[in-house]
Amino acid sequence: MKKHSARVAPLSACNSPVLTLTKVEGEDRPRENVVGTADGQTATGGAGVESGGSKRRLRCCFRVTAVQVRKALWGVAMVMCVCSSWAGSTQLAKVTFKKFDAPFTLTWFATTWNCLFFPLYYIGHLCKSPERQTPRQRFRECCRFFGDDGLTAKVFFTKVAPFGLLWTLTNYLYLQALRKINSTDVSALFCCNKAFVFLLSWIVLRDRFMGVRIVAAILAIAGIVMMTYADGFHSHSVIGITLVVASASTSALYKVLFKLVLGSAKFGEAALFLTIVGGANFVFISFVPVILYFTHVEYFGSPDNIPWACLCGVASLLLAFNILVNFGIAITYPTLISLGIVLSVPVNAMVDLYTCEINFNTVRLIAVFIICLGFLMLLLPEDWDQGLIQLATKLRKREQPAEVAGETGTSSGLNWSRRARTSMSTFAH
Repeated sequence: MKKHSARVAPLSACNSPVLTLTKVEGEDRPRENVVGTADGQTATGGAGVESGGSKRRLRCCFRVTAVQVRKALWGVAMVMCVCSSWAGSTQLAKVTFKKFDAPFTLTWFATTWNCLFFPLYYIGHLCKSPERQTPRQRFRECCRFFGDDGLTAKVFFTKVAPFGLLWTLTNYLYLQALRKINSTDVSALFCCNKAFVFLLSWIVLRDRFMGVRIVAAILAIAGIVMMTYADGFHSHSVIGITLVVASASTSALYKVLFKLVLGSAKFGEAALFLTIVGGANFVFISFVPVILYFTHVEYFGSPDNIPWACLCGVASLLLAFNILVNFGIAITYPTLISLGIVLSVPVNAMVDLYTCEINFNTVRLIAVFIICLGFLMLLLPEDWDQGLIQLATKLRKREQPAEVAGETGTSSGLNWSRRARTSMSTFAH
């Protein structure tokens, strides 16, 4: 019973199997050494147990720290990859529109690449999992995410198709905004979707109210207004800002409705869902680019004039970005992945500054700063205030022993001087 309780309690407290295993071994071994000792050896055995336990705890802490360091290093790599893929897709899409002015066709082409999600996930499953399943077995197991009946026609049209439309609309509005305003403003304004997610979650999902996130949402809205004011409320910039804010809103609606309707998905289930979205996009929306082409709304000449390298580059970068965002939490912290998104703003700013496409006035810089600040404030965990209180309590406890030691040393010095005076007076008598 003691082994079982020792195995469960640390797991619930620290959620670390390494710590659980080490603590179980550390509790069993000293008790075997203590049994059969005499009274005179009890103190020595206790000291040995304490030193052995402290060494094991130190080794355990070192191992946990090593795991955290490795996870943090993976996080740094993920931040760079997320930042480069998101900023790269934004800049490359901006370049593509100079040769291929067809935002909906580009959205359709990039979304179709989502069909690669589940095949890539299955390859990773074969390399990682000890129990190798066939593609059909894995597909059926992941289909349980949609219910007991799996993926039926009713489930597809009620639970998958609406999210496919939101996905397409989000990307289309984002690309349309890139045609109107610069990449820095688009990437900064799109960071407001984090604030919209919080507001919708608070209203729809009844999530916990947090004052700091309300402040972050207010900062995001203030940044939108200041960004509009930075260009003097011209119609061209107002339309672009409206488009990117609408894109951020549909992105937030997609995330909140997914949580409400489907809940949380595992890696295989998320890969299957995005693959179905890509397949449905190819099957049911392929007629829209054809109509836009023949009506000359998005006319791009013959297929030979299409910059296939730019199109494939944008699609592959967006695919890499979505893979990193959806599956990166398996190897690092989710906060670091979100940090990669906000770091794409200064990267886009440097590229825009180099290409001389943006004028960084004071209002624009303040707007970008407060939007990014609001985004970072939304990354704070729900118990961040309790964590600060615990940290302050620990710091006070560390300071108190030092003060007590100082007072003890002072009192011992006074006692020694008093004894010296007493001895001298005795000698005089």
